Amino acid sequence: FFFALLVWWCGPTPRLLSRDMQPPSMPKWVVVTSTVVLAVPFMLYFVNSQRSKMLQASSPPKPQAARSKKTPAPRSGVIDIEDLRPGSCGSLIPETLADMGAQATPKDRKAELRASKRSIEKLGLPSFKATLKEKGALPANRGPVRTICLNIGLTCNQACTHCHVESSPKSTESMSSTVANRLLEVLKVSPGVELLDITGGAPEMHKEFRPLVEAATKMGLKVQDRCNLTVMMEPGQEDLAEFLAKHKVTVVASLPCYAPDNVKKQRGAKVFERSIAALRELNDVGYGMPGSDLKLILVYNPAGPFLPPAQEKLEKAYKERLMEDFGVSFSNLYTMTNMPIKRYVDFLKKEGQLESYCNMLVENFNPEAANVMMCRGTVGVRWDGALFDCDFNLALELPHLGSAKTLFELDSFDSLTDKPIATGPHCYGCTAGAGSS
Repeated sequence: FFFALLVWWCGPTPRLLSRDMQPPSMPKWVVVTSTVVLAVPFMLYFVNSQRSKMLQASSPPKPQAARSKKTPAPRSGVIDIEDLRPGSCGSLIPETLADMGAQATPKDRKAELRASKRSIEKLGLPSFKATLKEKGALPANRGPVRTICLNIGLTCNQACTHCHVESSPKSTESMSSTVANRLLEVLKVSPGVELLDITGGAPEMHKEFRPLVEAATKMGLKVQDRCNLTVMMEPGQEDLAEFLAKHKVTVVASLPCYAPDNVKKQRGAKVFERSIAALRELNDVGYGMPGSDLKLILVYNPAGPFLPPAQEKLEKAYKERLMEDFGVSFSNLYTMTNMPIKRYVDFLKKEGQLESYCNMLVENFNPEAANVMMCRGTVGVRWDGALFDCDFNLALELPHLGSAKTLFELDSFDSLTDKPIATGPHCYGCTAGAGSS
């Protein structure tokens, strides 16, 4: 319409510079035609835009791209972890090293171990074997060996305060292919063994982890991965969830609380967010989902010097909060008592609670828990092939009492049945209250 007016005003013989500024005479059909030709497209554009707005307002909102399972929006105050994906958020190692402080070099492990043992010995705790006898529990002897607990190495992307083997990014211990192959040879001639339970460190960071999983499952063994969850976010681990699912590995994952602050206190900064993101990745491949045979077991251990609460009640709380806040599902929850070993001894001494904590463990000795201790059906194997009765004895360098001290001296794990178990004051950690799963 504006352009039609200009045409009408100017005409074929412009007179805009004349003083009277009178419009020229012009045929009406020219004015009408110009107006229609120029105004109709603008009118069509206006009508079409209004129609689009009306349709958009009346149609349902387009769903956003989401995970295979709908994730509820996190409640107010809970961290949003939607952008975290395996390999996309960088390594946690720099954050862990910063949290560890200005330790330029690794500590002298043997000196620390001696100091830790002396601190416990000074408490004068009663003999564990004597307590077994006094309370009417079974003697500390091993039954048939059903589980091999393999500590594949101490390298880890975290440095948790409760870690009994003091794993960290600074640790370099790792199983060689020679030891791994020897382990597989002994497993082949040990028909009683049913489960290979792999721990660390972060087991998945070690080069022999995947070959061992593949070989063990081909032999018909069940495999269990003691996973810290955050390792799934590390660069190079983008396919870890799919790998574990392919081989039907049971994932036993540490998550000491469903609240961010408690996890940060015990395991470091950024751990909670990455752990939740990892749990979602596991859910997406079927772990922990209703009706799935892929087991996802979470592990709780107390943030302070006290015993864990009742396992069934805590599991219910975990399931409610993790589903409500993050849409996360899992199979079961295990509760673990913090063991007075190494790094946790240092923590208790710093808090002035070492003696009270250890006395609490002794006072809460449970004969029923003692009769089903994990070590009664387990043999521990260290990354260098050394044999132990459990991973806690491994941390204390307390070897098992049989004649064979390493894999290279052992013919079969079945030969360790009915052998005595090496014990110490730390064993009260497995027998206090309801015991440790």
